[in-house]
Amino acid sequence: MDLNHLANIAIEAALSAGKIIQKHLNDNLIVEQKEGGSNYASQVVTKVDRECEHIILSHLIPTCKVFDIGLLSEETDDDKSRFEKNFFWCIDPLDGTLAFINKQPGFSVSIALVAKDGTPVIGVVFNPSTETLYHAIKGKGAYKNRSPWHIKNTNDYLTYVTDKKLKDTPKSSKIQSILNTHKTNLELKDIKEISGAGAVLNVILVLENGPACFLKLPKDDLGGGSIWDFAATACIYHELGLLATNFKGELLDLNKKDGAFMNHQGVYYSNLKKRE
Repeated sequence: MDLNHLANIAIEAALSAGKIIQKHLNDNLIVEQKEGGSNYASQVVTKVDRECEHIILSHLIPTCKVFDIGLLSEETDDDKSRFEKNFFWCIDPLDGTLAFINKQPGFSVSIALVAKDGTPVIGVVFNPSTETLYHAIKGKGAYKNRSPWHIKNTNDYLTYVTDKKLKDTPKSSKIQSILNTHKTNLELKDIKEISGAGAVLNVILVLENGPACFLKLPKDDLGGGSIWDFAATACIYHELGLLATNFKGELLDLNKKDGAFMNHQGVYYSNLKKRE
């Protein structure tokens, strides 16, 4: 399977979806409810989500037929093909829908190719607000706007990136303790917070604002993001030599048998190299 060829197709699909998002940036959209997790952000959808999915699938479905690839996409029922095929496309057509509805930065397009065992082999993320493209191919590195990407951490403080402000997060004291430990170990002066983006761009912000981290504690109620929130960025992190794991430090289960939510294991993305 030619991963370079498939990555180029995924990039074109993401850019096409990005153009749709840009076209609707100033629209007052009707917000619909869908079945989701326990939080409101996972329950909202707009016509733009569906238009983005449609254009992405127009690029990717031909590859499913030619290369026998399965499919998992947020706005389409899971057909379980991901358990039968050697690889499957994992798509979030518009991550950060709530930010998009509120006309705030923090939304993106995310496309990954994932092996049956849960290993991400292609990851593509496009930020329509800044027109920034991020992608990675297993064994071939990570790229920003198609140029090799090498992370440089320059801050003298720790950045905690989160969808929900720490003060509004359950078990915030446990998270604060983790952040304090990182701050001490890295001999940093302070802890600062960036909040409000969707999961995909939150994880990208960790890379852009190092030293930094993003985490979600395991919990019982449905949520904690879904497979399509983390598959593409996990590939990017792996190619940068950084950790994208569950809360226990184990590999993310990116082909879960019991649904797409990640609440049972939590997530932990870190870019904790000392500043240069």
